[in-house]
Amino acid sequence: MSVAVDEDLWSAVGDPTRRRMLDLLLATGVGTATSLSEHLPVTRQAVAKHLTVLERVGLVQATPAGRERHYRVDDAQLARAVAQLSAVGAAWDARLRRIKRIAEAIERGRST
Repeated sequence: MSVAVDEDLWSAVGDPTRRRMLDLLLATGVGTATSLSEHLPVTRQAVAKHLTVLERVGLVQATPAGRERHYRVDDAQLARAVAQLSAVGAAWDARLRRIKRIAEAIERGRST
């Protein structure tokens, strides 16, 4: 039982700062590196680098606006990430059920 996982996508969302940025963008709808940096314990430059990673994997889309870029979450990519997470979770649930059955069989064998 194997689930296809987009390693770049999961690497991008594996960082807590990037997850917090996604939360902020989902809450506000749109943000800039400057506006996001006001809510995070990192510099504006660090936020800009994190946004570049999120944009590269397609989780956010940027629209130029003067000297800033406005970022929005790409709903389709986010849905794809959620679907992958659900599939991985289901695969692990199945593995754990199998391990439990094996452990129970071993235990029954010991008690007889």
